[in-house]
Amino acid sequence: MVIKVYIASSSGSTSIKKQQQDVMGFLAANKIEFEECDIAANEANRKWMRENVPEESRPTTGNPLPPQIFNESKYCGNYEAFFDAREDNAVYAFLGLTAPPGSKEAEALAKKAQQ
Repeated sequence: MVIKVYIASSSGSTSIKKQQQDVMGFLAANKIEFEECDIAANEANRKWMRENVPEESRPTTGNPLPPQIFNESKYCGNYEAFFDAREDNAVYAFLGLTAPPGSKEAEALAKKAQQ
């Protein structure tokens, strides 16, 4: 399973750039394998991302903006959903991955199972 982060390498928005760096920096720091899919340089990536963000996750006007996160072809969420999962120590569940032993998320799940 490969996590795919759809980004725009030439975004004029500093907020989008920061969000993209935040997501990819977190994944790299936690040794979570991921693939960067650039929607600015690759029309097929842009088309695929826009077609595969679920209707309920799309903005009311316009197209979904990067970063958008997928586990292979399964939609995980956008930056806000990622940020919420990270705040709740639930990033691995958000990504559809098993939390590694010793991670905060694995410890939280173990505590929950004991209750």
